[in-house]
Amino acid sequence: MQMTIDGFVASPNGELDWATWNWDDKIKNYVNELTDSVDTILLGRKLADGFIPYWTNVKSDDPQYPFAKRMVDIPKVVFTKTLEKYNWVNTTLAKDNLVEEVKQQKNKNGNGIIVYGGASFVSSLIKNNLIDEYHLFINPVAIGKGLTIFNGLENKLDLKLVNSKTFDCGIVVNHLEPKSL
Repeated sequence: MQMTIDGFVASPNGELDWATWNWDDKIKNYVNELTDSVDTILLGRKLADGFIPYWTNVKSDDPQYPFAKRMVDIPKVVFTKTLEKYNWVNTTLAKDNLVEEVKQQKNKNGNGIIVYGGASFVSSLIKNNLIDEYHLFINPVAIGKGLTIFNGLENKLDLKLVNSKTFDCGIVVNHLEPKSL
């Protein structure tokens, strides 16, 4: 999850214009390793509206194409209460109880699951203790206000730092796990 140093994952209207994107090969490799370790992507409906079409439309001559192909090929589950129809490849809808749907995905045989958000969806996962690992990409910027993934916490969330990596673009990735695991 991309995040500002003051804890926001998007500007108030969902913009990511503050995010650092001049990534070198080291940070790209980090993301590739994360992606290679999963066989399912969970998305909130709002993010899916842009995420899936973006990766689907990357052309084969674009340098992003190998990553885009993985994003298209990996099965995706979009959590929605409103969407009835979609034409996204390798995508299914989850419309029932969030906790039950996520637990069902976690109980499937296979590799890991990665969540690409957005903010309110990830907040719901955190509130229901459904996240086993956090990879927070802390960008070297503060925006003062915006959307956070820690909305709705009713109790303190204790995390332990597993690893922290710095990258030349200024991003620090903190890999954390809930202490209760």
